Amino acid sequence: MGVCRPDAIGHVPADLKAFVEQGLHGQMHWLAERMGWRSDPAALWPEARSIVMLAESYRPDHDPRRDLERPEIGNISVYARGKDYHDLVKKRLKRLARWLIAEAGGEVKVFVDTAPVAEKPLAQAAGLGWQGKHTNLVGRDLGNWVFLGAIFTTLELPADVPEADRCGSCRACLDACPTDAFLGPYRMDARRCISYLTIEHRGPVAEDLRARMGNRIYGCDDCLAACPWNKFAVVASDIRYAARPDLMAPPLADLAALDDADFRARFSGSPIKRIGRDRFVRNVLYAIGNSGNPALTDAARARCADADATVADAARWAVARLSRT
Repeated sequence: MGVCRPDAIGHVPADLKAFVEQGLHGQMHWLAERMGWRSDPAALWPEARSIVMLAESYRPDHDPRRDLERPEIGNISVYARGKDYHDLVKKRLKRLARWLIAEAGGEVKVFVDTAPVAEKPLAQAAGLGWQGKHTNLVGRDLGNWVFLGAIFTTLELPADVPEADRCGSCRACLDACPTDAFLGPYRMDARRCISYLTIEHRGPVAEDLRARMGNRIYGCDDCLAACPWNKFAVVASDIRYAARPDLMAPPLADLAALDDADFRARFSGSPIKRIGRDRFVRNVLYAIGNSGNPALTDAARARCADADATVADAARWAVARLSRT
């Protein structure tokens, strides 16, 4: 944990404004609509005097890039293989907030991806780490596999010293990106990021990017896994962050067959549920098309007349791609 002032991220308004004006946010319209709040914590809650930032490791016990070598399975981002972290982290934040009120008084508000809060810049200002060249938070003792949460409070708490950038000349994360989403160090074009494409992007994905997605069906961990600072980080200690057995290496053929009811049942309590069946199956069909395995053709062909036009388009693309293998 660390503490910073609400006015500790003075560089964020200009950076965020430039990001949005260049259209790098893609379909994430909420970034533009709530830019004022995200740029200035005081605008979100004027009474706040201190912000307590907390980080918790979810580092896996293996390199998830090994799963990319198995094209017949769907590769799900590590953070989404277990229970929804929003629920787990928020409960912990509320417990801590209640303790803080009992000990020192004041008022509090807690956030974990639930409001327009610039968590990563605030975490750097609070001394937890720095925003690496891949734009994610990196800590000397945390690595970059971390969940972040924020407690805004009216209390005047002693602020910590901001962390300095320690990436040096390393560019491992930039070179690891399969879609060349980085415009340079610390600059990302979200429209090319596989995490964005599989989770936030609605409708068909550009064909030149589909082929680069491999078997990644929800999120992407390549830039995170490449960071050398991870060797100093502890493995996640909460068993609830551990991967569900059915999400470790799910067969693509099984996932392509999901209807809406099956999807909702399978991903109950998972962050995957929020993207809906159609977007998820679209991703699965892209992975099938990239698999190079003709045995998966029937699974794709069964979706060529899907009620969702984007799913049907993905299925036809997959069938055509497999027919050339």
